Amino acid sequence: MDPVTPARLSLNTATVREQWNLRECIEGCARHGIGGISPWRDKLAECGVDEAARLIADHGLTVTGLCRGGLFPAADAAGRQAALDDNRRALDEALALGARCLILVAGGLPEGSKDIADARAQVRDGIAALLDHARPAGMPLAIEPLHPMYAAGRACVNTLKQANDLCDALGQGVGVAVDVYHVWWDPELEYEILRAGKDRLLAFHVCDWLEPTRDMLLDRGMMGDGVVDIPRIRGWMEAAGYHGFAEVEIFSAETWWKKPADEVLATCVERLSFV
Repeated sequence: MDPVTPARLSLNTATVREQWNLRECIEGCARHGIGGISPWRDKLAECGVDEAARLIADHGLTVTGLCRGGLFPAADAAGRQAALDDNRRALDEALALGARCLILVAGGLPEGSKDIADARAQVRDGIAALLDHARPAGMPLAIEPLHPMYAAGRACVNTLKQANDLCDALGQGVGVAVDVYHVWWDPELEYEILRAGKDRLLAFHVCDWLEPTRDMLLDRGMMGDGVVDIPRIRGWMEAAGYHGFAEVEIFSAETWWKKPADEVLATCVERLSFV
């Protein structure tokens, strides 16, 4: 496999969201030799899109993705339109940053609904509508399946197979983001990564699944601290044609968010052997 060097590592700003603003994240990446960054939109809004684009360019970083668009399902037409409008704004922000893709987290059940099939249909229709804006602009949309525990509240797209099926239905301009935290358990993962192939594999997010996990959202592990065989999954990604960045995205309220951010980034670099 290709060696993972700090230059092929990307920092998702969620990893140090409690310690640093976006300017500090950018400067920290440069200080630790990390070659990529993936901002969350709240940090981007605080900094300002134009200023963020300037800082990222000045420090020679690659924007591996913008987090996040999606959240399409809503209880009524007005809600669905509001979601689409916000996704168009997110897409314009991704374009301004020169991001490699816009990450899409599908969204869950609308309030009061128990109809997950309808929610998934709304996701398909929402992405289709967003593609009308994304295709002419040349911004790829990366569907990120989330672990099934999030099906009701955050994402009703829960397997890479579902994401690939959406890509088949929607056509050019849409691909997938593979986050090991969400898909490591899937017995069809290798097949679905190969099915996605080079053109659809837009992002690769890494962290670790701790056993036991104390909080299903805010207790992700640093690479090497849990049960996920990340190098094996990366091998599948590379066999399918992906040779891009490994993006570290760790939500960790009780551990990594409480450590000095420079220590967190240094540990990310030290743990490259587990990627």
